[in-house]
Amino acid sequence: MAEAEAGRQGQLEVEGGSVWYEVLGEDRPGVPLLCLHGGPGMTHDYLEPLGRLADQRPVIFYDQLGGGLSPVAPGTLTWSVERFVEELAQVRQQLAPGRLVIFGNSWGGMLALRYVLDRSPRLEGLILSSAPASVSRWLADANRLRAALPEAVREVLDEHERSGHFACPEYLGAVAEYYRRHLCRLHPWPECVELTFERFGSEVYNSLWGPSEFGPVTGELGSFELLGRLAEVRLPTLVTGGRHDEATPEHMRLVAQAIPGAELETFEHSAHLAFLEEPDAYLSRLRRFLDAIDRHG
Repeated sequence: MAEAEAGRQGQLEVEGGSVWYEVLGEDRPGVPLLCLHGGPGMTHDYLEPLGRLADQRPVIFYDQLGGGLSPVAPGTLTWSVERFVEELAQVRQQLAPGRLVIFGNSWGGMLALRYVLDRSPRLEGLILSSAPASVSRWLADANRLRAALPEAVREVLDEHERSGHFACPEYLGAVAEYYRRHLCRLHPWPECVELTFERFGSEVYNSLWGPSEFGPVTGELGSFELLGRLAEVRLPTLVTGGRHDEATPEHMRLVAQAIPGAELETFEHSAHLAFLEEPDAYLSRLRRFLDAIDRHG
């Protein structure tokens, strides 16, 4: 990672294979932070700025099975949310069985919520970065944001979705215009983001989500609806998002309001990757949250 010295790296055996991991700042005294990347099927690479937090605490990254440095042969596994929850539990047990805060961006936050709600693990805190709790709300917001795209871009999306040609470069280019507005507004994209897309695990994404960012969601995540259960989250929680985020400020406000005592921070010049788009402000906010946990538990 460019912004932090290299840490201890290795492979962990988990259900169905082995996953790559890295631990930075292993000797630091703060409560460890375990970082869950988005996707499903993305990689740890784009979370690079979080490595700067290793000056105070261990920061743990891993590539979830099926993407990046944790590949599996296509067609060898049946992908499910529960499989990734179990993988998270196994990674946590092997790398950070004691005090721990979990950070999850996007799908990583969805995974963290399922882990917390289904397993009731002992944790010190939770950071939900642009993490939707309702896929129906996510899709409604995505299609509202899509309607604001230039007409020519919308026509390309509509035409290719009607024909089912989701892998066509023209369709991918139109989706990229949406991403430039609502995923990452930096230009050009940082190398760590490019590397994440280069190593993307498309089988996992297609299995759990489907062929298109805008739906219909043909995989298990189509029924992901946790807003009604968020009152069960009894942890110090920080919810973050960007003003231009595909996980819209309204959605993130609903998440924060539903979790007792949760804090909410919206970054005015960011989309979905505020830790890359406004790294200094973002990391400063995380430090305040994490420092309070270090002091008070």
